[in-house]
Amino acid sequence: MNRIALFLPNWIGDVVMATPAVRAVRAAFPAAELVAVCKPYVADVLAGAPWFAHTVLADKRGPKAQRLFAAARRLRELGTDAALLFPNSFRTALLARLGGAKRIVGFARYARGVLLTDKLHAKTDARGRFVPSPALDDYNRLAVALGAADPGHRMELFTTPADDSTAAEIWERFGLGRYPRVVALNPGAAFGAAKHWGCDHFAELARSLTARLGCGVLVLCGPGEREMARQIAEQSRSPHVYSLADAKLSLGLTKAVVKRADLLVTTDSGPRHFAAAFNRPVVALFGPTHIEWTETHFAKEICLQKKLACGPCQQRVCPLGHHRCMRELAPASVFEAAERLLTRLTLPVWEGVPRAA
Repeated sequence: MNRIALFLPNWIGDVVMATPAVRAVRAAFPAAELVAVCKPYVADVLAGAPWFAHTVLADKRGPKAQRLFAAARRLRELGTDAALLFPNSFRTALLARLGGAKRIVGFARYARGVLLTDKLHAKTDARGRFVPSPALDDYNRLAVALGAADPGHRMELFTTPADDSTAAEIWERFGLGRYPRVVALNPGAAFGAAKHWGCDHFAELARSLTARLGCGVLVLCGPGEREMARQIAEQSRSPHVYSLADAKLSLGLTKAVVKRADLLVTTDSGPRHFAAAFNRPVVALFGPTHIEWTETHFAKEICLQKKLACGPCQQRVCPLGHHRCMRELAPASVFEAAERLLTRLTLPVWEGVPRAA
């Protein structure tokens, strides 16, 4: 095969979870050019990576050049021999077929089986219901079906020199180099409000990290989360808590900041996977979602989730209105998990960290 199109997932965190599979395909077909097919907003996740020779942006809501037939025409021009489909949508398989791929590997979901040459099936129980299982493992199954060796679970990301330079300027601006440890907080979640941990909780945690452990704290944010980040820093009532609310934001900057931080405390969102990809310790806060779907097998992660009869519900907004799964996840418990990970930073070799509490 001379050219292989990899249709990347549509969520930032899932793109990171697909990196073991991407790396394995690169290793299995060293003479082939890899083409990344993705939505524009996830393209920067893999900026700096050495794997792809071409990128084709495909988005049904984007400009005409990114719509179905334009993207298919670009794939035909490139001459793709095979397509590996990480997303499960019918549209993705149709684009691969219209793009001229002779071999199309994907899960037989949403009536698209007729478009696939290599069909995989998701795990189900005796009643045919889908069983929560790691997306990372499913992505690896796709790579193996194409002909790659077992990719393993080590996720990997890269940063550009420009993003590293911007992160260094942030460290200089806030004087973060004077702290023995810098903890990054990520309060956002594109999935929906149900994943949010309150600003008051984050502020209390930040205050404890600075007062009790002497850490510097940096609050991350996306373009629509600036006020949230600013509010957390203000409510912490600590001169050692800073935010990126007034910075020029980008995915690249977020990656570079997470790479420099000693610990990340985050909701179940994309930057959680940035930490694992850069081998940075992480405390992940789960509410309405199953931990099993995004299990990464990362030894330096502690996942916290309040077990309730109503969840995990997988809803973007709490259907009951009380948001207990996140509200009752106490800052004291999160601080304890953060302290455990920061204490382990002094050890010469990392030991296994409990997966949940």
